Amino acid sequence: MSLTQAEKTEIIKQFGKDDNDSGSAEVQIALFTKRIRQLTEHAKVHKKDHHTKRGLVQLVSQRKKMLKYLIKTNAESYVKVIKELQIRG
Repeated sequence: MSLTQAEKTEIIKQFGKDDNDSGSAEVQIALFTKRIRQLTEHAKVHKKDHHTKRGLVQLVSQRKKMLKYLIKTNAESYVKVIKELQIRG
């Protein structure tokens, strides 16, 4: 259910500044997005799984806060991340 190590390293390589950059806002937003998409598919199948839905709402909230931070600090990077991940800003 969670992200595998290979998926995480692939996302870090794509969005990070180097291979060990797992803490930047861009990488965290990309990881949140991947996890949100997995949980959304799970929630479609298991409609009565309220625990997962609560976790999904929390992840969306965290991602929203990170996007808000990113637009304040680096607007160019914000636009790039939004386009690559195909999410609304």
